Amino acid sequence: MTRGDLGVDLDEVATRTLGHYDRGAASFWTGTKDHDVSQNIEALLRHMEGDAPLRVLDFGCGPGRDLVDWKSRGHTPVGLDGALNFCEMARELSGCEVLHQDFMQLSLPAGSFEGVFANATLFHVPAQSQPTTLGALHQALKPRGVLMSSNPRGRDEEGWNGDRYGRYHSLVGWRRFMTEAGFVEVEHYYRPTGLPRAEQPWLVTVWRRA
Repeated sequence: MTRGDLGVDLDEVATRTLGHYDRGAASFWTGTKDHDVSQNIEALLRHMEGDAPLRVLDFGCGPGRDLVDWKSRGHTPVGLDGALNFCEMARELSGCEVLHQDFMQLSLPAGSFEGVFANATLFHVPAQSQPTTLGALHQALKPRGVLMSSNPRGRDEEGWNGDRYGRYHSLVGWRRFMTEAGFVEVEHYYRPTGLPRAEQPWLVTVWRRA
């Protein structure tokens, strides 16, 4: 990994990272379409309030795999991705509304969602832009709405991995971002379950809008 810093060029982060996903959209779908993230979906469901259909923002929906799952459970998912090819694939696959937006320049209606499902996506937002992104997601949730975030865990290092930018959060570091954005933690766990911590690269946290 090439280390970043607090003065990272956000335009470069968006252009290079989204370009990587746009170029590899077809191979990404082939490699991830069978991934089982039902544990994370069920964690969000466990804490959302109300009966189906609930509106869920699939933040970084990619080609739409999880939109289909949410829809099959009787809910009303809305996708969002910064990669145009992903948006087109997700609309075709799921039949859902899919927003084409940069994670660092969100424009979302206030109080519109009971849940935000951010599976392996928020780690692409640099530290300097994270408060803005999380603030927009906080405002997009209804009162007592819930956000699930799954991030590759690390020691709060940040930088380039090829053409993808990422920040690899510790639990302590991620808690700081989320609490400062107005969220209250309700659950966290590591994935895959049943393995030693050293073999659990994913940190999953669930938060309620305060």
